[in-house]
Amino acid sequence: MWRKFNGEHLKSSIIDEVEQVLIREQEARNRLKVCIGTDSQVYGNIIEFATVIVFLRESRGGFMYILQESVKKKMSIKERMLSEVNKSIDIAYALCGLLDKYKVDLEVHADINTNPSFKSNSALSEAMGYILSMGFVFKAKPEAFASSYCANKIVS
Repeated sequence: MWRKFNGEHLKSSIIDEVEQVLIREQEARNRLKVCIGTDSQVYGNIIEFATVIVFLRESRGGFMYILQESVKKKMSIKERMLSEVNKSIDIAYALCGLLDKYKVDLEVHADINTNPSFKSNSALSEAMGYILSMGFVFKAKPEAFASSYCANKIVS
């Protein structure tokens, strides 16, 4: 179930919530950018995922919505990285029509390191190809703050 950063669970769907945010922010004359990212952490045989939708107001801060999920499954690092990307893409795809309607830029952030000496790098080319082929702007570490910082704080 989606929630706000303060822990309050949404009473409506994330689509309805995002539309209300877009209307409210446009009425307040705030220019927005939306960044979507997912991070995960392995705890024994459980993988905790956190997906975030971060709303950045130009020169005025930001806020986010969070979805946490757990799965009991063994995954390779590459499989886990691509699962994170898939979760972000699912949300980005669900929201892209609304964001286009309100002329809000969207980025999809992957918690994948661009440095080949890191294990997550094994999924970089597939993740980048997947995100770009869906028509989204792609960001990886160190620019992928939605996944590497915001979502990371939820699962760490």
